[in-house]
Amino acid sequence: MILIRSILLIVFCTVYSSTYSQTASTTVTLTLPKVTLMDIEPTGSITLNFTRPTEAGNALVAPAPNTSKWINYTSAIASGGLTRRITASVNTVIPGVNIRIQAAAASGAGGGTLGTSAGQVILTTTPTTIISGIGGAYTGNGANNGHALTISLATSTYGNLQAQTNTAIVITYTITE
Repeated sequence: MILIRSILLIVFCTVYSSTYSQTASTTVTLTLPKVTLMDIEPTGSITLNFTRPTEAGNALVAPAPNTSKWINYTSAIASGGLTRRITASVNTVIPGVNIRIQAAAASGAGGGTLGTSAGQVILTTTPTTIISGIGGAYTGNGANNGHALTISLATSTYGNLQAQTNTAIVITYTITE
């Protein structure tokens, strides 16, 4: 008798659970916008000054490179879209002086398809690519995240040098497809 009750209980539970199961569904609508954001951290200006020689016949001494600036960006591209790049240019060139910039490899708290440095480039008034191949990515925010920048000056054609005092040069950075 106990055996028959046990068998009936097992059969009842099996039939009952398979007969009365339910499912439900929910539709989720998702929007992932295209994003193209970039900034330079920390904000503010830098100063690079040549030093005059102390002995006749010696060349000007170039200033130490500045490594205090970082490029941060966030990028979400369209499906099948082009990767992005960052260009840099100056508002004016100084005759006889090369203004050089180099973006380091990305480091810090970011992720995704981060860009690749173009190495050291000499800036002109024409935008020049300094980072390319940026896909869906973010670098993290602030100094020590993204691409460290090295900005330096060097004499190019000594015969073209003209004395300058507090000449402001603006470096413009642009992120584009």
